[in-house]
Amino acid sequence: MSTSGFTLSTSAGQKVTINESSSTTFQKGTGSASASDVTTGVPVLVLGTVNGTTITATQVVVQPAGGATSSTAAEVVPFERGTPSKAKQIGQVPANYTEGSGTIVSGATANKATEAALAAYPGGVVDRVVRLSSGEYEVHYIGVNWPHHIFVNKDFKVVGAN
Repeated sequence: MSTSGFTLSTSAGQKVTINESSSTTFQKGTGSASASDVTTGVPVLVLGTVNGTTITATQVVVQPAGGATSSTAAEVVPFERGTPSKAKQIGQVPANYTEGSGTIVSGATANKATEAALAAYPGGVVDRVVRLSSGEYEVHYIGVNWPHHIFVNKDFKVVGAN
């Protein structure tokens, strides 16, 4: 912790520096929170702009005590340079999906898709959210070998990954 941010460890063991600004918002559950709610050992979801291993936070969501766990979290494979990723698919990939297609989205829509993806697959970093022609979202997930794409439906529920 510092006056301008904090450092966190992802569930994959990576260190990430979080920079806060005067416009960074904090949330806990459905209510507001403050920087003082971010303490050692408390899980957080950070939304913002990624630059390497630094995130300039626009929003920090403090997770509830005991944190939500996901059976899919155990499937996340931390990134290891030179190590091939697992080639697999779980759930549904939207019909007619083509990698690289769609329109990049931002703001509240991107934040909701990111929150859903990271709740299901913690440990990586989201660098963009793309709206597909079907109206579903592809959350592009980096910093892990698998998954690389997480698919979120119009209701912001994770439906698949590859």
